[in-house]
Amino acid sequence: MTSQVHSNGLSIAEVAERTGLTAHTLRYYERDGLMLGVGRNGSGHRAYTEDDLGWITLITRLRSTGMPIREIRRYAEMVRDGGGNEEARLALLRAHRDRVRAQLEETAAHLDAIEFKVSYYAAAVGETDPDAELIAQQRRAEPSAPR
Repeated sequence: MTSQVHSNGLSIAEVAERTGLTAHTLRYYERDGLMLGVGRNGSGHRAYTEDDLGWITLITRLRSTGMPIREIRRYAEMVRDGGGNEEARLALLRAHRDRVRAQLEETAAHLDAIEFKVSYYAAAVGETDPDAELIAQQRRAEPSAPR
């Protein structure tokens, strides 16, 4: 799904600089079907748009939160297919959201244990740890905080 871009667009080097990804990763995303369709300029070089940058940001966030490449590819396919599959997109994103929420709860429980140990050892050496104390107080005040 490559289209001709009438303006110069952004080069792969410019997009790499703006996103923090390598040119190799950007080419991989395109080759593996994760991109929606990067246009080309008059000389045939990739010409990324601001919409492409937004999509790359979304891909990066999905990957950073643990969504498998195959699911991102499936989501990209659904977006490329156009309207009519919004329920499937919603189901895919809700399932991922639920996994991320579960990870956050687990991470919060780990942080609670670390905060407890920091407070314990700070007290053992005659110190107080204001960060650990503040966080512990906030966590105790939250009704839904994992214990």
